[in-house]
Amino acid sequence: MDTNTSEAIILTASAARRVAAIAAKQGKPAILRLSVEGGGCSGFQYRFGLADAPEEGDTLAETDGVALVVDEMSLDLVRGSAVDFVESLGGSAFQVTNPNAASGCGCGSSFAI
Repeated sequence: MDTNTSEAIILTASAARRVAAIAAKQGKPAILRLSVEGGGCSGFQYRFGLADAPEEGDTLAETDGVALVVDEMSLDLVRGSAVDFVESLGGSAFQVTNPNAASGCGCGSSFAI
């Protein structure tokens, strides 16, 4: 498997803790996959899900034993980003701080380049 490890994307400690908790409840490996798809109110939207293993060509970021994997095409749109888990009065969610996004929607789940 040709998995690239780089500083191209960051998984925060808060997000790592949340992924570990979700993975433990579901009996899965602590691997979060971030992908970018067309759609959403701003043009692109983030998709999160647990993965069984990294795939060939994925970029891998690891924090506290938890992995974040991003495919090659999505990485072009999120390079330099940080994935965090934020809890507030409005709810809790994974949040991407993306320096490449020119604009985003109010809910933070979609963006434009």
